[in-house]
Amino acid sequence: MKTAIITGGGQGIGRVATQYLLTHGYRVAVWEADTDALAELKEAFKASSAQILFVSCDVSSELNVRKAAEQTVAHFGQIDTLINNAAIMIEKPLDKLMLDEWNRVISTNLTGAFLCAKHTAPYLATQKGSIINICSTRAFQSEPDTFAYSASKGGLLALTHSLAISLGPDVRVNAISPGWIDVSALKKKAKAKSDELQPEDHDQHPAGRVGQPDDIARMILFLIAPENSFITGQNFVVDGGMTRKMIYV
Repeated sequence: MKTAIITGGGQGIGRVATQYLLTHGYRVAVWEADTDALAELKEAFKASSAQILFVSCDVSSELNVRKAAEQTVAHFGQIDTLINNAAIMIEKPLDKLMLDEWNRVISTNLTGAFLCAKHTAPYLATQKGSIINICSTRAFQSEPDTFAYSASKGGLLALTHSLAISLGPDVRVNAISPGWIDVSALKKKAKAKSDELQPEDHDQHPAGRVGQPDDIARMILFLIAPENSFITGQNFVVDGGMTRKMIYV
């Protein structure tokens, strides 16, 4: 049985991806920094406790990441897949964004992915495994005041092809760039609320709807499948066609 690590697996896309991996025969190590989200995930997935490992891990800390990798291997014996999903966003005008806030976002979203790749790569290579970086359409388009988040995702896109060239052929590395994915009801209880999506929210997507976390989870499963071993160094945009749509006002 193969083992996958997913960072930030306690909420949103990560939580749904965890469920997909479990139902498709993977053992899953969830590395999560939010203690409340991790506790809620433990309760929700206790029926699958033999296949899942819950690890408290701040991916911006190299010590945390190294220990999490060692704990995962000690528990499951191997690592076949790393899914770098952990991310935070701070939205502030440029003159209000503090350097420590910028650094916190970059450290989690970009440096965290680097650290996780660094400390899992030897185990992944043994298994001829793969890395999936959850990037974003914000890597190549923006809304106002998302400086650090957009920069981190742009960096993650470049890190993806750099890792693919450096770690191949033993480890494949790809990125997925989600567009608008509705995760409003999939956050920890203190923050969960179902957004009331309007017809115009769906209609502005050429695919006719806002995305769901399942759309990303299915792409993860596709990319990590052994039969797709010829795919590496690529970015897959899953956004309902929004980044291909010209908008005139």
